[in-house]
Amino acid sequence: MIEKLEKIKERYFEVTRLLSDPAVISNQERNKELGKEFRELSEIVKVYDQYRKLLTSIEGSKEILDQGGDPELKALAELELADLQPKFSSVEDHLKELLVPEDPNDSKDIIVEIRGGTGGEEAALFASDLYRMYTRFAERKGWKVETLDWNETERGGFKEIVLSVEGEDAYGMMKFESGVHRVQRVPETEAQGRVHTSAASVVVLPAVEDVEIDINPADLQFDTYRAGGKGGQNVNKVETAVRITHRPSGVIVACQQERSQFQNRERAMKMLRAKLYEMKLNEQTEGTAAQRKSMIKSGDRSDKIRTYNFPQNRVTDHRIGLTLYNLSEIIDGKLDDLIDQIRLADRAEKLKSGGGVSS
Repeated sequence: MIEKLEKIKERYFEVTRLLSDPAVISNQERNKELGKEFRELSEIVKVYDQYRKLLTSIEGSKEILDQGGDPELKALAELELADLQPKFSSVEDHLKELLVPEDPNDSKDIIVEIRGGTGGEEAALFASDLYRMYTRFAERKGWKVETLDWNETERGGFKEIVLSVEGEDAYGMMKFESGVHRVQRVPETEAQGRVHTSAASVVVLPAVEDVEIDINPADLQFDTYRAGGKGGQNVNKVETAVRITHRPSGVIVACQQERSQFQNRERAMKMLRAKLYEMKLNEQTEGTAAQRKSMIKSGDRSDKIRTYNFPQNRVTDHRIGLTLYNLSEIIDGKLDDLIDQIRLADRAEKLKSGGGVSS
């Protein structure tokens, strides 16, 4: 581990030097890329320096104890050692966490698909609530959100809605939201005041570039139709909405956000690339022990991941056994604490299964 950390520190100094290079400063893309790497390396180097300092102090105390001699000095060394060792263990654990390899997709923008599931109109209304929750969360993060496609019900719910989210670490923050979300509450249509259970599914896909996924144009079927408005009304008199079918996989995507058919086609292709990229990743990781064992990264979207209980203002994430009593804040987009705890559990799981830290 020390050898790996020394190389990281060398790279940190190299990146620091490059960031002051006029050629890098004038290259906005390169400067942004190195700036992100600098922030990531800074945290590791900071903790590594603490680690080295504590290690040196511990070795000094042990040396005094091994030498014997002055009983008073020995007693002081024992006290110091008792104080230093818990701190050292904590810093060492933190350092190991920082060294767990990140998902290369974490920095990517995302496509989010939300669909009403079991529960009819109430499920569609819950899908609408999830849409607002994620939109508000993204706004708090300063991310850019665009609605690509939707199928709205008369009561304002969504049978399905697809979003594009652009922002720093968007996939890294949102990837664990994929799965079935269950809601328990009294629907607006319930006259007896009984609590009903319904569900909606969420899929979070990393947005990818052309170079990352190869699509044969001959495999695509393009259809156009009129973009729909609220209540199923047609808001366009011309067919600007685009539907693309990828024949080999059967994947179908659609976009009606833009008034231009060309723009909708471009956005639909972005969605298609994301879906095909995810299929490719799933094929590559299928059957691996790490994927099967991870409590967070279950690839089965039929798994119920979270329950939102409105009468008790309670949210429970079933993957990590976490229950919070601030549903009203969470549904308003204040997801940071919940997401942080899920990411922490995922990191701990990776460490437990050998997460890539080499000694």
